[in-house]
Amino acid sequence: MKNILSKLFIAGALFITTSCADDYLDTVPTDAVSEESVFTTTQNAMTALNGIHRMMFIRFDSQGQPAEGSVMIMREVMAEDVVMTTTGNGWFVSITRWLNHINESSGDVRFVWRFYYKVIGNANMIIANIDNADGPQAEKDEIKGQALAYRAWAHFNLVQLFAKRYDAGGDNSGMGVPIVTEPITEGGARNSIAEVYAQVNTDIDAAIALLTTSRNAKSHLNINVAKGIKARIALVQENYSVAAQMAREAREGFSLMNTDQLYEGFNNVDNPEWIWGSRQVDDQQTFFASFFAYMSLNFSSTNIRNNPKAINSMLYDMIPETDARKGLWDPNASDPELRDPFIDELTLGSFAKIDYMNRKFIAQGNASSVGDVPYMRAAEMYLLEAEALARGGNDGQAAQVLFELVSTRDSAYSLSSNTGTALIDEIMIQRRIELWGEGFRWYDLKRLNLPLDRTGANHVESVINSKFTEPAGTNNWQFRIPRDELNANELMEQNPS
Repeated sequence: MKNILSKLFIAGALFITTSCADDYLDTVPTDAVSEESVFTTTQNAMTALNGIHRMMFIRFDSQGQPAEGSVMIMREVMAEDVVMTTTGNGWFVSITRWLNHINESSGDVRFVWRFYYKVIGNANMIIANIDNADGPQAEKDEIKGQALAYRAWAHFNLVQLFAKRYDAGGDNSGMGVPIVTEPITEGGARNSIAEVYAQVNTDIDAAIALLTTSRNAKSHLNINVAKGIKARIALVQENYSVAAQMAREAREGFSLMNTDQLYEGFNNVDNPEWIWGSRQVDDQQTFFASFFAYMSLNFSSTNIRNNPKAINSMLYDMIPETDARKGLWDPNASDPELRDPFIDELTLGSFAKIDYMNRKFIAQGNASSVGDVPYMRAAEMYLLEAEALARGGNDGQAAQVLFELVSTRDSAYSLSSNTGTALIDEIMIQRRIELWGEGFRWYDLKRLNLPLDRTGANHVESVINSKFTEPAGTNNWQFRIPRDELNANELMEQNPS
């Protein structure tokens, strides 16, 4: 059993050791199947695919590495809108200081590289074998389509993290990341940025051709998710007409949440707005290795008790009083007379109460870090469509799409009369408010070639180690290739420092 399943992981992480693979693969039947049976039927192949679904939230080497949830946190604390209010017990502090991601020996760098290549490796084994499995063609298409979408998604994340930003006006011939499209046990050289994006588009288009709206759960990828991924890719590449169309089609069938649902804690895939997310149940409790163990208001971890995550005070001040989202953060949390009573209702007696702290993310309970993790929501697709339309010169359509979203959050919001740059700026502010904490802001800064600027807000100098700014386009916007990969792969080249 370990032979074939270790190959699944070796194919994914170019330098992988087996310890984490063994821990993961020897858990439950939905994660592991034998070499003899894994691809004989579509039912067993779906079991292998379920392993990727679960890999999205399992713990890797440390408690601060709960798969995609951890990378989402990294992409937020490296930007300006999620504020680390204290150093807490140390988790994510070096990342927010812009130190870990440029350290080739960092365990976090190793984890990020390893995680996405594991997804790719498992997807490759499925893609290579599913056509020969016994079962209905519709099931083969669904399984293969999901694996292709995962491979596109993982390569897309890797190239955004480890390479320079995509330049729509350039040739993008610089170093990207290795493209892996078949089961292998040895790493290769880095493909160019242009080559990686070409492969990503090939895979996601193939996935869209195979998938339908049908799926077993929102943790699975269907055509809506695939089109949402395509919209994200097109936005980065400035293919604005494609981005707008794909975003519009991705959100078909998904309604925006109401105000009551807005305050439920962003922890439930059954929310009508969620297009894609991981459902976590009690028997999959990951304790401190969880998105909600670091981002929630209420889980009783040392990190949450001492370091509640807050919103950038300057961004908070941009939210109108009539906007229901303003209540997702408390500017008066430190004052027992003025703070949101909900904070006290959760019996957070020993927790630090720091102004502008969030109540957006709520774990299942003080003693449980269980919570469903959001990867794609209809609101993102509205904002992506609006941005693409505005950047493509379709101001009227962009304003209408923006109105459809924001009017559900702010009863006083009226159709925007802004045009051009002013309209784009308005959309981007709405994007920062709506998607706060969900893993988008650092990507947005990088794709738009914007600098990091934490000045003038509530960032704590001692927490960020005076890291208030970073100019756009420096080498520090690229994660370093992990030292383990460099040691194991003679063809690998490091990013410039």
